[in-house]
Parts: sequence; C-alpha cells; structure tokens
Amino acid sequence: MRTYVGRHQALSAEDFAELALGTPVELWLGVEDETDEERAARLDAARDILADPEYSDLPDHLIRLAAGVIEDHPDLFDVVPLAHPARRRTARRGVAA
Repeated sequence: MRTYVGRHQALSAEDFAELALGTPVELWLGVEDETDEERAARLDAARDILADPEYSDLPDHLIRLAAGVIEDHPDLFDVVPLAHPARRRTARRGVAA
C-alpha cells in the first residue's frame, strides 16, 4: 500500500510525518549528538515557525497526527500492567523499654 500526503509519496514513517507536518521531524525532536549551539539554533528556528501564522495550528495538527498513529498502530502502545508485590508486614514483637 502506498501512502500519499498531497501529491508526495511517503516512503517511510519519517517521510509521512515530515510531509504531514510540513517541517522536518528533526526540527522538533533533535538529532543524536547535537551540540548545545545546534540545539539552541534548532529551538530558535522552531519558535520562529510556531510564531508564523501559517503554522499557528501546528500543535493541534501534531495531536491529531499522534492520535492517528495510535489508532492505526495500537500494537505500538501495548501496555502490560505490572503485578504489584504484596506488601509484607512484619509483626513487631517485644516490649519497648
């Protein structure tokens, strides 16, 4: 099955997210081993984008995108409850002096 966003084909999940958002995913998530200077520049660019009226609904768009991923791939979020061990109470014996 092929996935298209507009007229562009998304070949991977990263392509789909970038096409859906209109910005590179790395802009929001960062990249491995980025320097403090690179991180500051990336965050500054992200703030500029969010200030642009064209992207004013981007946070809402991100939430819809995330909800769609969860709906389409619920197995990614399988949660198994962990059993809580029973608390052991030790009886206090003896008399306080």
